[in-house]
Amino acid sequence: MGIETLIDKKEKQEKIVAMFDDIASTYDLANRVMSLGIDKQWRKRGCEKALEILDQSTLTQLTDVATGTGDLLMMWREIATQKGVKIERFVGIDPSVGMLDIAREKIDFATFIEGKAQELPVENESTEIISISYGIRNVVDRKEALEAFYRALKPNGIVVILEFTKHDRSGVVNRMVDFGMKRVLPRVGGWISKNYEAYRYLPDSIEAFLTTEMLRNELLEAGFEMKHLQSFSLGISTLLIAQKPQ
Repeated sequence: MGIETLIDKKEKQEKIVAMFDDIASTYDLANRVMSLGIDKQWRKRGCEKALEILDQSTLTQLTDVATGTGDLLMMWREIATQKGVKIERFVGIDPSVGMLDIAREKIDFATFIEGKAQELPVENESTEIISISYGIRNVVDRKEALEAFYRALKPNGIVVILEFTKHDRSGVVNRMVDFGMKRVLPRVGGWISKNYEAYRYLPDSIEAFLTTEMLRNELLEAGFEMKHLQSFSLGISTLLIAQKPQ
């Protein structure tokens, strides 16, 4: 990889982080309004299925990457409590200081660390679960991030990914979904946050991202075994759960 490519990737990553710093204070409200609260159901299903697959009563550590304002961490604790699973340590990692400031105001049961997915500040084989919700497409060095996830997971540990993946949308219903994602939601998010560029980035980043099958293949190439793959809400959101072999 040439030095120019490295510089371009670094600058792109820094621009994405700065964008999230800027919208941090309105991020939760914008998410709830744009998704009508459905995103909470997507996260809930991801946590439930992951704990079912892992099938352990006690976890040493759960690590949420690109944690943002910590919504998924709160869901993890809620579902783990319901299932009688004890999680000894919750860790949230994000490169956006603005997002972490909001997370620390909301959550008192987790440790928050500023850091990037591709440079994961987690010790080798120290965590049973790594989750990342709607953040993997914002990681410029995705291959390095998946390798870091594999390194940090204990044997049999799992990575849980929720993401908006790219689709070939045909048919009336799918075209309506596409119109909402590309035209309506960016306007709503921009109006709430007063940062229209940030919410124009949302559909653009999805369009430039991978298909579900491509992301699945990248997980396999990183050494993981696929355990679960599921789409929600007409394919708007996709859940992928993969396991590090024993």
